[in-house]
Amino acid sequence: MHGYQLTFFTQQTRLHGPLTIAEWLTAEARKLGISGVTVTAAQSGYGRDGELHSAHFFDLATQPVEITMAVATEKSDLLFARIAAERLKIFYVKTPIEFGITGEE
Repeated sequence: MHGYQLTFFTQQTRLHGPLTIAEWLTAEARKLGISGVTVTAAQSGYGRDGELHSAHFFDLATQPVEITMAVATEKSDLLFARIAAERLKIFYVKTPIEFGITGEE
């Protein structure tokens, strides 16, 4: 199957309503029938603001988080429409890919 790898970058405590951005994206992906999402917490990184964001022993507030999924084109379009409807601003990378499961025809 052909589609996209979508990777969103945010921070651990960035919220949309009562959910973190990672939780919201995961929930929306599930509602749209996207079959898998991986959320990865990073040790550190810096964003467009130029400030270093990292996980500290007592404070995870600025810990960077990546949300990655492989989706068909139509699911990508639906997810981005949902993000636009919510007026969210999330940095992302959208890469064309081929994906599937080995051993299946």
